[in-house]
Amino acid sequence: MYEGKIIKYYREKKQLTQEQLGKGICSTTHISKIERLQTEYAPEIITLLSKKLEINIHEEIQNLFNIKKRLSDWHDAIIMQLFDEMDRINNELENEDLIQISDYMYLYKLLRARYLLMHRKTKEALIIINEIQKIEHKLTSYESNLLKHVLGMYYLEQKDFLKAIQILKEIQIEIYNNPEYYYHLSMAYHTIESPALAYFYAEKSRQFFKEINSYLRVIDAEMIMTIQVKDVYDNEIIKRFESLIHSCDLCNAPERKAKVKHNLAYELFRRGNYEQASKFYKESMSLKEKGSDTYLISLEGYIHSSFDGNLLSKAELLQLAEEGLETAIKDNQLLYKHLFTLHSLLIQSKEQEYHQYLQEEALPMYNKFGFSFLIQRSKKELFNFYNKTRQVDKALEVARELIIQ
Repeated sequence: MYEGKIIKYYREKKQLTQEQLGKGICSTTHISKIERLQTEYAPEIITLLSKKLEINIHEEIQNLFNIKKRLSDWHDAIIMQLFDEMDRINNELENEDLIQISDYMYLYKLLRARYLLMHRKTKEALIIINEIQKIEHKLTSYESNLLKHVLGMYYLEQKDFLKAIQILKEIQIEIYNNPEYYYHLSMAYHTIESPALAYFYAEKSRQFFKEINSYLRVIDAEMIMTIQVKDVYDNEIIKRFESLIHSCDLCNAPERKAKVKHNLAYELFRRGNYEQASKFYKESMSLKEKGSDTYLISLEGYIHSSFDGNLLSKAELLQLAEEGLETAIKDNQLLYKHLFTLHSLLIQSKEQEYHQYLQEEALPMYNKFGFSFLIQRSKKELFNFYNKTRQVDKALEVARELIIQ
């Protein structure tokens, strides 16, 4: 059954005609029927054709059989975020010729898109997504749901959180059977500040991660759940996060530890505990690659908490803001360019320039990408500024926008 497909694949790869391949072995007509699976053939014929193509037909058949299992192992590694394992399998599959003639070519491409998204290669992932969407009618039901999951992750990466929620909620769990997507739903709901739904879906994902013994992903889910609990004292929130930090240490997961410390810092900052927030932002930065986007977001928090808490000198704060701005411009990271520019203006007490930049440059970008927290914070700042400077019309306009939201 598989011999004909394999023979055809390698014949075309070597750019041989059917006549050239069959010369001295069998007729062109017989080659054609073998490749189209329309005839019986003697094993000796396949052996001679394989020798001419310089392949071991038995090994190639076994490779074709193994593709489904390798794809399943790859998906498991991706779900559990076992990066070494997923990279190893990715490299193997990239060199696997027979994927193109297997029954799992579309599954491979969808998993490849997921893999690329996890490595922040969104442009490459989008090329695959667009290609798959053109032949969506050919996908199995499982593959169609996997496509929705991949699309949801893509929209999350693009900061289009409402679109991510819309597409992720179309997934049919009874067909897809991968509750991991609940975690991505929880992330989207958390970002648009819907704590009840964020907690609900994070808890569902945590149950799944426990079932598959993925303790790193359990930490991810529990962190989202912890963030949603607002009405607790600082000591209690620190205690909850320290439990997650301990879990990161047990799992030898410094990247997750950095993420947990950052989120703890944010929760403390939100409560006005600037000294503790600054401490944990700095600890988070120490665990990250300097200049990376994750480093920049903690640096921004460190500057903000240190400024509000009057913990560093003006010169120290300005130096940090300029460091962040320089990196953001170099790496073309528009969000951080705006954030560090605003910090720089605020540190220098350039109040008029600060609010003008906020209104004309930063806020339109926040609106475009749906940064709900930054939108709300910016509008409140603008309202207070316009009210203080007696710009009544502008203050009323911003107030109306805040009420509508």
